[in-house]
Amino acid sequence: MNNVIVVASGKGGTGKSTVCICLSVALLKQGKKVLLIDCDCGMRGLDIMLDMEQDILFDASDAVCGNCSFNEAIYKSKNNNNLYLMAAPFDAENELSPSVFKQLVESVKNDFDFIIIDSPAGIGSGFVTAATPADRALIVTNAEPTSVRGGVKIKQKLDAMGKNDIRLIINRFDRRVFCKLGFYRDLDDVVDATGTQLIALVPFDIRISVIMQRGAAGLNWSTSSPAFDCLAGRIQGQRIPLSFKG
Repeated sequence: MNNVIVVASGKGGTGKSTVCICLSVALLKQGKKVLLIDCDCGMRGLDIMLDMEQDILFDASDAVCGNCSFNEAIYKSKNNNNLYLMAAPFDAENELSPSVFKQLVESVKNDFDFIIIDSPAGIGSGFVTAATPADRALIVTNAEPTSVRGGVKIKQKLDAMGKNDIRLIINRFDRRVFCKLGFYRDLDDVVDATGTQLIALVPFDIRISVIMQRGAAGLNWSTSSPAFDCLAGRIQGQRIPLSFKG
């Protein structure tokens, strides 16, 4: 099974890191063991969202530089059984090269059912590093033109890297606001604009932001939880129809 997934977005603010965590928690609920790798060097945030900020002594750069073993740079979530985190370096200058990061992922991938890599936004060197070891890619976008354009850029870059298994997540979707703004006639127009097959439509829920900033990921229920449960199933090959009521 292709179990290394990069989650990417063309612009910041789409909720990409939240998607990474919510998908991970959904996979846990289905009995999977998951490693989250924060690849956003200098801007890491998954440790805060998982209430692990005080636990992190070593990050990915420490592991490859020999300051610790790979296993010592992997931390178990105290709130979510079978969820583990490898943090990004605090300093952007410690960004890993694509080849080194690929070797790191290859060395630990057999210990987990899924590895989910949180890529920095955009198509810079950090994105290339994050995407290099991935078997599959999820592009996170919102249903607005600037976000969709960013999704298109990510898709083009992934295509150029030879990544073939690419799917789209439309995040923070509010049907009432979508219809009122009128940027697109319907969701099919959004999907067509990105040129990427849709795998999940996640409804907007302001509580997710509060949950994440409090470090309570996985501990609180959200109206978007069923969408992530379905996403986790689809990733594993289950035939779950795409639907959204709201």
